[in-house]
Amino acid sequence: MKVAVVGATGMVGEVMLKVLAERNFPVTELIPVASERSVGKEVTFKGTAYKVVGLETAVSMKPQIALFSAGGSTSLEWAPKFAEAGTTVIDNSSAWRMNPANKLVVPEINAFTLTAEDKVIANPNCSTIQMVLALSGLHKKYNIERVVVSTYQSVTGTGVKAVKQLENEYAGIQGEMAYKYPIHRNAIPQIDVFEDNGYTKEEMKMVKETKKIMGDDSIRVTATTVRIPTVGGHSESVNVEFSNDFDLAEVRQILSDTPGVVVQDDTANADYPMPLYAEGKDEVFVGRIRRDETQPNTLNMWIVADNLRKGAATNAVQIAEYLVANKLV
Repeated sequence: MKVAVVGATGMVGEVMLKVLAERNFPVTELIPVASERSVGKEVTFKGTAYKVVGLETAVSMKPQIALFSAGGSTSLEWAPKFAEAGTTVIDNSSAWRMNPANKLVVPEINAFTLTAEDKVIANPNCSTIQMVLALSGLHKKYNIERVVVSTYQSVTGTGVKAVKQLENEYAGIQGEMAYKYPIHRNAIPQIDVFEDNGYTKEEMKMVKETKKIMGDDSIRVTATTVRIPTVGGHSESVNVEFSNDFDLAEVRQILSDTPGVVVQDDTANADYPMPLYAEGKDEVFVGRIRRDETQPNTLNMWIVADNLRKGAATNAVQIAEYLVANKLV
């Protein structure tokens, strides 16, 4: 099993290598891939050093699976070239997500839709993944009509430059800025560029991707996404309106029974999800579960997950695991 990791020297790429090792994915030959300026550098995987190669070389090596985390333009250009060589690409960028010809997959929800013919598979947006995983079982039981979500997203979602900006500001050092404004002691209500409707691209990703993953265009979603000075993961305040009424004990049971979800909801002991404690974990944590008392059939939840793991690398590796287990590669 030859596995290429495209963007192996980036923040998500490094976590992909870590997750592949931790989960003992059956890699017989690792092909770390990065831009020309990184070719020849070394990455370590399971104690062995591997030299980084360029994209052209990686295609010629014909890996069975390529995990992409190298940005949309790279994915648009190179994913089809890998696919033509027989490789199954799992892409972490937004390049293929809303293309009707490409599956958008959270394995616990819709991996069953994958076939051997799916050569470019899209990994959803990090903030969407954690939300839909928590909502999927509840939708089956009560039928979601509308979701209102506000996110509190880690600087790691932007990348190394943003983490460095936060560290510099915390230490009182003038340095390169990933954002237009300081992030330390601040909250920036803009993630990605603004679209014509006044929403950001990140907000519209959550709207469109939720419908596609859940397989239901009738779900109405409205989002506000905010960058905050945290590092461990993304947090979300989610208000969900259902067609049918629910019982809170049953809601907690459905969430507990959802693979990959951990209910952390003991308010008497101030026990609830926080990004500091989600860091390095693969689960999606759900707490502050309570009825919205202003209107019927409506629930409030607080959802937290490590955006580099379940929000990106782990979800991609889980897709690869499903492909291998079902002999689709």
